[in-house]
Amino acid sequence: MKLALATLVFAAPAYAFVPTGSFGVQSALKMSTETSEEKAFAKLPASVKPGVVTGKALEDLLNDAKAKGYAIPGVNIVGSNSINACMEAAAKYGGPIMVTFSKGGGQFIAGKSADNAADKASIAGCIAGAKHVREVAKLYGVPVVLHTDHCQKAWLPWMDGLLAANEEYFAQHGEPLFSSHMLDLSEEPLEENIAICKEYMEKFAKLNILLEFELGVTGGEEDGVDNTGIDSSRLYTQPEEVFYAYEQLSQVPNAMFTCAASFGNVHGVYAPGNVDLQPVILHNSQKYISEKLDNGDSKPMKFVFHGGSGSSVEDIRYAIEAGVIKMNIDTDTQWAFWDGVREYEAKYHDYLQGQIGNPDGAEKPNKKYYDPRMMLRAGEESMAARLVQAAEDLNCVNVLN
Repeated sequence: MKLALATLVFAAPAYAFVPTGSFGVQSALKMSTETSEEKAFAKLPASVKPGVVTGKALEDLLNDAKAKGYAIPGVNIVGSNSINACMEAAAKYGGPIMVTFSKGGGQFIAGKSADNAADKASIAGCIAGAKHVREVAKLYGVPVVLHTDHCQKAWLPWMDGLLAANEEYFAQHGEPLFSSHMLDLSEEPLEENIAICKEYMEKFAKLNILLEFELGVTGGEEDGVDNTGIDSSRLYTQPEEVFYAYEQLSQVPNAMFTCAASFGNVHGVYAPGNVDLQPVILHNSQKYISEKLDNGDSKPMKFVFHGGSGSSVEDIRYAIEAGVIKMNIDTDTQWAFWDGVREYEAKYHDYLQGQIGNPDGAEKPNKKYYDPRMMLRAGEESMAARLVQAAEDLNCVNVLN
């Protein structure tokens, strides 16, 4: 399972406005009305528009989720088919979506035979996928968060390559290519984990990129991250650790961050009773930080939920009550995509045994059945349907309008 999300203070640019003497109440009301009319989504802050959201818009979106009690599906993808399924689902359930690239997923997008020395293919694939999203996201009419998943200490060169791409994109467009990145240094001592996160937070903050960091360890195995033999005590984060991270990262000007605090999360899906989720850890952490800050904010940290596949609705919603604003989903959507392809093959099996000849006639062509787009579309539809179900579990339905 997965869990992560902490919040940092985002210092938005201060726009000065000096009213003239003739500027009165009527003009102010008119400006307010015009601002309201410019909102893309009736239920979301005006900064949030269709397409990729970054910076202040991203912060506003996540704050809205925390305040209203919904979480965004964060979906691992491996190509344009799964990317498009994510956005199709978001359009159907009426909410935002987080498209998530992993290091292995990036390599797959670039091509498994491509040169991956120094992570070149992994970097290029993630960039290519992000640019695909940026080209088509607005066509779906939903807010999309572009995110990357677990980056261990040994994988930091991959992150450095993505950071360089963000810097180049920022110089051209005034915003980063990606909305956010995750650093998973949970295998390192706490102080080293947060020290490295802080170094990257300083770089990210200059580009308006959000940092997701992990505390504790998410069990199980996913996309090259194997924690199947981990000591079970490391699956549960302590409130003091969360506060330490919050305090350190909050020292970075213009920082935005979320925390993946482990509370028994395990990647993959397991039989009931084999995973002991304790989302109360998140509630306790919020209370601890709130008491330390003493500023009236009962949920100062934004959490994310890793290893969401197979979780009960009760655990999911209790975690959302503790400030979870995103839940990662991979195992369930992988199965859903395959299940769509499997059902397609079963339905048209007799039309997929050769190029010519089927139950309709020995000389009948089968091209329209074995066209790869047919089975891939079946996978997309099945995956999208599973994500609509996930959005319902996450209270993320009809949150736009």
